[in-house]
Amino acid sequence: MAKTNPFQFMQQVRAETAKVTWPTRREVLMTTIMVLVMATLTAIFFFLVDLAIRSGLVALLGFFN
Repeated sequence: MAKTNPFQFMQQVRAETAKVTWPTRREVLMTTIMVLVMATLTAIFFFLVDLAIRSGLVALLGFFN
């Protein structure tokens, strides 16, 4: 791979950065809201699964006690 000097490197970085399609404020907001909603739903799901497992174990241990 050919070596480039720092000036050429910075020019290449600027050229590549100019090609990036940056998200709009609305896209960022919608993505953030979706992440928060999915994280909340996942937390509720695992809470319910944990509650079911705990209740099952308490019932099972109470049966043998």
